[in-house]
Amino acid sequence: MTGTGSDTSLPEGSSRKVPAGEGPFRVGLVGFGLAGSVFHAPLISATEGLVLDTVVTGNPDRQRQARDEFPDVRFAATPDELWQRADELDLIVIASPNKTHVPIARAALEAGLPVVVDKPIAGTAAQARELAALAEERGLLLSVFQNRRWDNDFLTLRKLISEGELGDVHRFESRFERWRPELKGGWRESGDPAEIGGLLYDLGSHLVDQALFLFGPAATVYAESDVRRQGAAADDDTFIAITHTNGVRSHLYASATTAQLGPRLRTLGSKAGYVKYGLDPQEAALRDGERPVAGSEKEWGVEPEELWGRVGSGESPPTGGGVPVPTVPGAYPAYYAAVAAALRGTGENPVTALEAADALDVLEAAHRSAHENVTVTVPVTVTR
Repeated sequence: MTGTGSDTSLPEGSSRKVPAGEGPFRVGLVGFGLAGSVFHAPLISATEGLVLDTVVTGNPDRQRQARDEFPDVRFAATPDELWQRADELDLIVIASPNKTHVPIARAALEAGLPVVVDKPIAGTAAQARELAALAEERGLLLSVFQNRRWDNDFLTLRKLISEGELGDVHRFESRFERWRPELKGGWRESGDPAEIGGLLYDLGSHLVDQALFLFGPAATVYAESDVRRQGAAADDDTFIAITHTNGVRSHLYASATTAQLGPRLRTLGSKAGYVKYGLDPQEAALRDGERPVAGSEKEWGVEPEELWGRVGSGESPPTGGGVPVPTVPGAYPAYYAAVAAALRGTGENPVTALEAADALDVLEAAHRSAHENVTVTVPVTVTR
């Protein structure tokens, strides 16, 4: 059985609108760590109709890094400085540590500004729904940066399912696995629940969002979550099993302790299966300083033929079974292009806070399942 997620929806309401084609929209970016510097700032600056106006960071090194790439950018030491000149901005993007997402998003909405929040939007589904209600009340855009919906492997799988190449899907396996035996430090590895760290909420946010988008709501959740590395305080090896209401089963893996990596995706259907190894190249390209440029001769998000996944059935010889299938190019720039269209009133919110709340329902159920060794029934929602 296969489910289909709608591409976009905007139940929280739309933001302040200007006539189509006008702008550009001035963006205040809160945070210039990994998320802000590698993902948000480059993608914002590459989007027609958006201008990176202000970066919020009190770190002199990060200010120098931002100014080197974006010479015209302004700086603020704290988010409060943005609210004092809210009339100079059109959108706030929150790329600060997880525990700050809710208070900063709430403050931005109360200041009358549309908001994009990096995942996870909040620590609980209830908090996400409270923010969604506030955005709807104020008539403002509230969107969540779930960039992995625009990964090359995920886009390819969506295409295969929509074209019926796999038949009725009954099992979806998805992995974000790494081999990082040494701790890196920082809040993401903190055991303090207030930090909302660990892989369940980090990589798990992507895995669960993709599964729900493809196959619809979860009925039950079973999870295993472990702390494997010496000195670690947060989960670094997690497994989530979702039984969707339509009968599809999703098996999701997030790990920093995987010495031999499994396939990124393995999706099995009544006609065929799709197996894909290797990560989408967009993050590595952004980390290396490459930038998507509209109209450039160099295509963005394209991977070489030897990395294509394969579709087929039956036995798999050592070289891999099935037929190679061209990988759809990854498309992270599409997220902010959709945000710009939503701000203009010509498009819809690419990822709503209510969709993110559905994923948080699953993450909360997974946390409970892992700690209590039980299978958890997920609350029924009608978001998707």
